[in-house]
Amino acid sequence: MLGLGALKLLARLYSRQSRVPDLPFIPNEHFPFVAALEANWQEIRAELEVILKDRERIPFLDKISPDQARIAHSQKWRAFFLWGVGEELTGNTARCPKTAALLRQVPGLRSAWFSILAPNYKIKPHRGITKGVLRSHLGLIVPKRWQQCRMIVGGESVRWREGKCFVFDDSMLHQVWNRTNEERAILLFDFDRPMRWPASALNQFAMAMLKRTAYYRDARKNLKKHARAQITDAGRDQAIADAMQRIAD
Repeated sequence: MLGLGALKLLARLYSRQSRVPDLPFIPNEHFPFVAALEANWQEIRAELEVILKDRERIPFLDKISPDQARIAHSQKWRAFFLWGVGEELTGNTARCPKTAALLRQVPGLRSAWFSILAPNYKIKPHRGITKGVLRSHLGLIVPKRWQQCRMIVGGESVRWREGKCFVFDDSMLHQVWNRTNEERAILLFDFDRPMRWPASALNQFAMAMLKRTAYYRDARKNLKKHARAQITDAGRDQAIADAMQRIAD
């Protein structure tokens, strides 16, 4: 298994071997797939809005990954996963086919989910586990007072705007505030940092090792449990709708 020391050594190597700038926010010009996501953001939002009609079935993030409780423990942060720990959750992606098709164009996709943050809430300062993975946010539902809804990464600030995407280094210290009375919802996804060999090969090995840790095993188990529950609920609702239709007929 990989310890903290090994991850720090790998981070230095990844920094030197990165094919994109080693910055808190990496310009979108380095990621061709971003343009397609921005061009289709309204279709992605439309799929999210269907999911949000029954938001109580969307699990809180700390129920998926218990480790997240240290930064989000008051049940104000929901997550509808499409990909998790490198695996597609086909029951969920089937409900969001346009979003899923666009995400399949992202090289080295690791995870993807709709991230729904409640009003008047903040996420504590935290770091991602590895520099070998970058994170992107696509704004979908942004409060009218968007200036009061922001994130700081490595000392640099950004505010979400609907239809706009940015990529950042999740391994740098970052925190989030939503100081408005409205919900904020984004498409969040992780993908492998573009790197030269041998760093790219080492990253694949390191990610394989991380998947064997309790951090990943627990999240994977919880993801599948919630995905199965959502499929079951959707099937039950369809059966009820069918029955009601037969009665009406």
